[in-house]
Formats: sequence, structure tokens, C-alpha cells
Amino acid sequence: MFQLRIELEDIEPKIWRRIIVPANISLDVLHGVIQGAMAWQDTHLHEFEINGQRYTMPELDDEYLDPDDNASDERNIRLNEQVKKGDEFTYTYDFGDNWRHRILVEKYKKVEGSPDTVFPGCIAGERACPPEDCGGPYSYGDFLDALRDPKHEDHETIKTWAGAFEPELFSIPQAHAFVDAMYYMGLEKRSRWLLA
Repeated sequence: MFQLRIELEDIEPKIWRRIIVPANISLDVLHGVIQGAMAWQDTHLHEFEINGQRYTMPELDDEYLDPDDNASDERNIRLNEQVKKGDEFTYTYDFGDNWRHRILVEKYKKVEGSPDTVFPGCIAGERACPPEDCGGPYSYGDFLDALRDPKHEDHETIKTWAGAFEPELFSIPQAHAFVDAMYYMGLEKRSRWLLA
């Protein structure tokens, strides 16, 4: 089992999550777990960078992906094959907004018994993850200014668009439930891929 700390880069104060995952989790399933922990909606492309190697979904074709850049298939990679306690790697979500996450492997614990008894979960964190498509970390401050200031020229538009978004609100039970749901969705997608 790995304990991972996920930090959204280039935003202060920090937005972070602490999750527990099976050490042998595949990167495609880990992607779903991160989506759940951060409350992203999984509507954009993503990639991992571990020890200088990039991993992503190979069948995704987008203007941001260069077929000659040697990204590897994340479905073939297990986390424990790439990292150990103390290592760091990055996860980037939405190449337009460029949400970069720094992930630290805080702990490793060998699990006694069957490894499938370790289920991912979110055990700590702070602050809400920014809404998707709000412009990335360098626009997030402007987004918050407009949201908080009733005199800001974009206040009504942003408030309507953001809905009930509360930047300081974070719920461990909600994040844990999202992680659980995304983990099982990831396993289901993986099963279909393996059977294809």
C-alpha cells in the first residue's frame, strides 16, 4: 500500500489531498483515483511523468499530443514498478489549463494477506479543487477575485457559472466516496480493455 500526497502546483494556499492506494495500482486506475480525490470531472486529457518518462492513454489523439514524443501506455504500468517511498512524480490534467499535480510517495506498507483487500481512499486534504475550465492556476486568482467581489465587473457572470463553488470547502467523506467510485469505474474500464 502507498500513501500519496497530491498537491496542486502554482496555487497558494495549497490545495492538497492524501490518498491510500494499492501499491500495484495501474496508472490508468490511479488516474481515476486522482480525479475522484480532486473532484475533477475527467473530461480532459492527462499524463503522468515519472523519472523522466511520460505515460498517458495511447488511443487519445489531440493537438496537444505529439505522436513522436515517446509517451508510454499508462495501462501497462504499475505504480510499484516505478516509485518507492520518498519519490515524487507529476500528474498533469487538462493541457489547456495545465493543472499540474506534484505527487509525493509518503509511505509504503506491505499488506498482509490478499492485496485486493486494500482499497483506495482519501484520508486528508484542504481546500476545494478549482472548477474545471476556469483558466488554470494562473487565472484562478482572478476567478476568485471576481467570485468574491460583488463590485467586480465579472462577478455576476462568474457567480452564475461557478454555481455553489466554495473555495475553502473540503469534505473527506465526499472525496473518499468519489475516490471509491472512480476506482471501481477505472477497474471496470481496465477489465473491458483486458478482454478486448
